[in-house]
Formats: sequence, structure tokens, C-alpha cells
Amino acid sequence: MAEHGLDEPVIGVAFDGTGYGTDGAVWGGEFLTGDYRAFRRAAHLRYVPMPGGEQAIREPWRMAVAHLVDADADADSRFWPDRIPEPAMLAVRQQIERRFNAPMTSSMGRLFDAVATLAGGRHRVRFEGQAAMELEALASDAPADGLYPFLILPGPSFVIDTRPLIVGVAEDVRKGCAAAVIGRRFHSTLVEVVAQVCARLAETSGLTTVVLSGGVFMNALLTAETVARLTRDGFRVYRPQRVPPNDGGLCLGQLAVAAAWQESGLVSL
Repeated sequence: MAEHGLDEPVIGVAFDGTGYGTDGAVWGGEFLTGDYRAFRRAAHLRYVPMPGGEQAIREPWRMAVAHLVDADADADSRFWPDRIPEPAMLAVRQQIERRFNAPMTSSMGRLFDAVATLAGGRHRVRFEGQAAMELEALASDAPADGLYPFLILPGPSFVIDTRPLIVGVAEDVRKGCAAAVIGRRFHSTLVEVVAQVCARLAETSGLTTVVLSGGVFMNALLTAETVARLTRDGFRVYRPQRVPPNDGGLCLGQLAVAAAWQESGLVSL
């Protein structure tokens, strides 16, 4: 918003890896409505456990297990090569079952990790987002090839139920589908998720301006197709261009909020 000089209420699509939510959970798959002065969490990804906390970032197979358990599509040996020791797998399952050291998360970045791992990607990474970046690279070379199912559940905030998506991914893995095909279907599904949620929010709020941000929108394939789809659906769409969508752009947003709050008398700086 600050980069493009917007000072109006918008639909904000915030897809990231890890953010502290107002309810104490780990956010990262959010649709917000509002402006610099206030916002409402209008929709978000379904919560799943993040077993091991930050360890799940370094070992994305943990998020794959969490999503499979949540979707009642629990893993068989086909998903997990021998390099994951049985004690580690048992510990993760216990963390999920007991909710011990497993904060709940709505993170899109962690969903990317789960799908990338299931599709045959890395089980351990050297930096956050590595598995997702590799899945994007594979998907970028594949033609569009359908969607995975998902649900949008009503409530005070819409909840994007990812369980059907995970079941679909697991079925494709069991069929031997190529990682590129799975990755392409996953990216196409996320574009559809954004389009459907924004359409519902436009109906309830009257807002037709959409702003995309968060580190997941470093993904060129997802960003380009999301912008094209939303534009086709009649939205005005703004994406980061000069300011990084990831942590590099946080300070500008914080300054814009602080300036608006000071101007309105909400705070004194």
C-alpha cells in the first residue's frame, strides 16, 4: 500500500512463512481487510500443528506429516525414505497428538513445504523456503493441469480447508505423478483459492482493490497468475515491485502504520 500510494481500505492477501498472530498462533496464510489504521482478519488457512516449532522450518517433512494427519491421509512408507529415522517420526507424531511443542499455524509457507516434500522434494533444507522454491521451479516448466479440491468454510472469518487438497496431493503421489505436475496443480489451486476468497470478500465488504504481500509472493509463477486472474475478475491488483514482499519490506509498512496512527491521534510519537 505504501509503495503504491494507497490510502483506502483494501483486501490484503498476506502469504508468508511465520508471523505472530493476534490470537497467539503462527500466522502466514491470511486475508485481511482494512487500511493503515485498523484491519480485520477476514479469512485464513486452516490451522495445523507445526511440530517442533522452528525445527519444522528446517525439516519440512514435519509439516508434511502434520498436514497428512490433519487430513486423515496419514503417511505410508512411500512418502518417507529411510533417511528419516523412526524415532524422529515417532516423536513428531507424538508432538502432533499431544500438541506438545507444536504451535498451531495457518502459514502458507509451511503448506508449500508440506506439498513440496510430499511431491518428492527435500526433507531438510539449508534455508527457509528452499523446498518451495524448488517446487516453483519444477511447476514453472509444466503446463496447467487441473486443480486440487478445497473448501471455504463460513464463520467470523472464512477458513480455507486444505484437507481435500492434501488428500489430492497424496493420491497423486501414490499414483506416481511427477513432482512438476503436482507442483503445477498446487500453484493453480492457490490462484483459485485467492480468486474465490477475494470474490466472497468483495461481496461482503464492497472492496475491489487487492494488495498482495508476504514472502510467498517472491514466487513469480504464483504472483503472475494471481495478478492475471484477479484482474480478469475485475479487481484492481497491486503487487510489490520496488519494495520486497518479504521481511525486507516490513519497516516501510510499519512506518506507514505509525504515521497514520500519529496523524489520527491514536499514538503520540
